[in-house]
Amino acid sequence: MSSADDDALAVLGLLIILKNKNKKNIRKEWCKEWLKKRKMYSHVNLFTELKIVSKDWHNYLRMSEQIYLNLLSLVSPLIRRKDTVMRNAISPHERLTATLRFLATGRSYEDLKFSTIISPQALSSIIPDTCETLFKVLCPDFLKFPNTEQDWKNIAEKFEKRWNFPHCLGAIDGKHVSIALPPGCGSEFYNYKNRHSMVLMAIVDAQYKFILCDFGTNGRISDGGVLRNTVFFEKLQDSKLNIPAAELVKNSNRSLPYVFVADDAFPLRTDMIKPFRQADLNAYEKKIYNYRVSRARRIVENAFGILASRFRIFHTEINIEPKNIDSVVMASCALHNYLTETNQANYSPPEILDREIFDNGTIIQGVTSADSDMIDLDRRHQGNITNAAKKTREDFMNYFVNEGQVPWQDNFIR
Repeated sequence: MSSADDDALAVLGLLIILKNKNKKNIRKEWCKEWLKKRKMYSHVNLFTELKIVSKDWHNYLRMSEQIYLNLLSLVSPLIRRKDTVMRNAISPHERLTATLRFLATGRSYEDLKFSTIISPQALSSIIPDTCETLFKVLCPDFLKFPNTEQDWKNIAEKFEKRWNFPHCLGAIDGKHVSIALPPGCGSEFYNYKNRHSMVLMAIVDAQYKFILCDFGTNGRISDGGVLRNTVFFEKLQDSKLNIPAAELVKNSNRSLPYVFVADDAFPLRTDMIKPFRQADLNAYEKKIYNYRVSRARRIVENAFGILASRFRIFHTEINIEPKNIDSVVMASCALHNYLTETNQANYSPPEILDREIFDNGTIIQGVTSADSDMIDLDRRHQGNITNAAKKTREDFMNYFVNEGQVPWQDNFIR
């Protein structure tokens, strides 16, 4: 074969390759036949039977029928889509139940399609959109951040009444939310727990409700860095949160500032206190102080535990785009507050919380205690602490061992 023939064959092969490359994939069918029978096979048909046993309805959607119908009325105007000449739109009822089931189980879109009879491609759009809508409609009433001094004082009063901790504005902590590694991200989300995550930073009140949720910092950032990345911390430093000034504690002549309680992963400040390090527990007063701070701070751990036990998506590697993970997490936090306030008896009954016997302070551990994936403390260091911050901690310590003591506190120190 001559060189001219070789060149001709090479050109012909190149043309064939280019033709196949530019050829569009022709869809064999627009929609699978069984997906067209959603009215017949969809899980929404199951709800007629679930109404008979309210507990089953609650287990399926994590809420009662009445609470669900109220939620549906709130989101329907924003998630309803118009029918077209080609096909009928997926109803708000189907969109919301698919989303709640996704949050409750952590199942993949591919798995969820068999019960919802909705394609994974449609679910990948429906679920993030519905989550975004849930947060939008619930946030104004159920995830409100305190704006006035009286708002903060109302929170502090509940901490003092429920947990014997005066002038406490909330418990702060962070939770690593595991994610599947997004393409091309390398080690950006790789944390010291040897997996990929994004961090949910939250403040919780005395009733296990989120006051503030900040999500999105990648898991590689240090714990102190996570806090510094929040708008909350920026405003805290600039004194723009309308936090009340220090004042006398009830039934005491002692003036104490209003503070947040945190663990050793966070900085010690005049407005944020944390326990003494284990190595520094060389005095009775410090041990009592640590017990009292930990007693108030564990509320945030319980809140994360309830969230994870009710919405099992937090027990999986969330395998969706990072921008959509934000919608999923924030919607779950808003739903947590919504259900805690409207349906607490079923959503967070006493048996799933750490309970305390008030005549002796004994804590009965709830089932949620191990569910939270909290920030690790082993790598923390003291850093630079101001004298004013140290004095604030000492003032609370002195209060707890004097007029602010509780009868059982000596039973919990060694």
